[in-house]
Amino acid sequence: MTRLQKLRQMLSKEKLESLLVSTPDNRRYLSGFTGSAGYLLITSQEAILCTDFRYTQQAGQQAPEFDIHRVGPGYAWLSELCAKFKIQQLGFESGNITVAAHSLITAALKENPSSQCVFTPTNGLVEPMRAVKEPEELALISRAMEIADNAFGEVTSTIRVGETEESVAWRLEKSMREQGAEAPAFDTIVGAGPNAALPHHRADRTPITEGVPIVIDFGARYQGYNSDMTRTICIGKPDETFRVIYDTVLGAQLTASATIREGMTSGEADFIARSLIEEAGYGDKFGHSLGHGIGLAVHEEPRVGPNAEMLLIDQTVFTIEPGIYIPGWGGVRIEDTVIMDQGSVKSLTRSHKNENPYTT
Repeated sequence: MTRLQKLRQMLSKEKLESLLVSTPDNRRYLSGFTGSAGYLLITSQEAILCTDFRYTQQAGQQAPEFDIHRVGPGYAWLSELCAKFKIQQLGFESGNITVAAHSLITAALKENPSSQCVFTPTNGLVEPMRAVKEPEELALISRAMEIADNAFGEVTSTIRVGETEESVAWRLEKSMREQGAEAPAFDTIVGAGPNAALPHHRADRTPITEGVPIVIDFGARYQGYNSDMTRTICIGKPDETFRVIYDTVLGAQLTASATIREGMTSGEADFIARSLIEEAGYGDKFGHSLGHGIGLAVHEEPRVGPNAEMLLIDQTVFTIEPGIYIPGWGGVRIEDTVIMDQGSVKSLTRSHKNENPYTT
């Protein structure tokens, strides 16, 4: 069954006549179109890619299942299409359409006397489809992960005291590009010493010193698909706090990886690691979710966090990334990108974590 057929089944189930797809990743997933501007208009019979003159030729090449409709400024084109195909109910992605765009679209629909269309909010129609990866998607994510793994091994073996966080981040990104990555999956995080206590620290000119935790969180984007990994290392001899925190996080990460099973909710998966960190006395130092889905977006379904209810099923790809963060000292996070494969978790990330994490 094609992606369009699956979506049409979903629309029928939700009793929706049509859907306007505006989220860029959803647009690409359904059509193959990689341009930066455009909408998909999907009904039970029609599949139309609406874009401006910059992208019409590209759209025709990338989206053969879709009719290409060239549009201009404003939304008169949308009301005209709704009138042409007698669409009376048009669903829209409420998590993506802005208030301003909503006002302009509803005004355009009302201004066209031939259109009797009602603009109806929807939520989470395409995203659950994207959570279950097809073989071609898995191959691209695996390659993106391989690129990041290779970069990690190449760069971390040569980090020296005095090198800045920015330098390490740049060398990781350079290595990934040289291996064929389109770009980093996101801004590379390198946090040394107290900066490691900031989960999303932006690499800066802080020099790396001996004996402090260094959190390195990064990934590669390859043909549109992303990878994500985190390792925490130390140059030279770490203090006792590092050893305790590292072993606690590693234990939580390994336990979650070994015990998460198909059919669990993502909230139950989060609880496995979180409970171990809480038992060790660091529950208030683990403030983010255990993980997230990854694919065309770095963060997508399933959301693996407290009380999350999405089921983890075969061929879902997500991260497992517990962490402990202590202000003024630093932090430890260990993250793998994993796939649910035949009922249990299989890691796509190969970089060491069970070996001695300290480098010299």
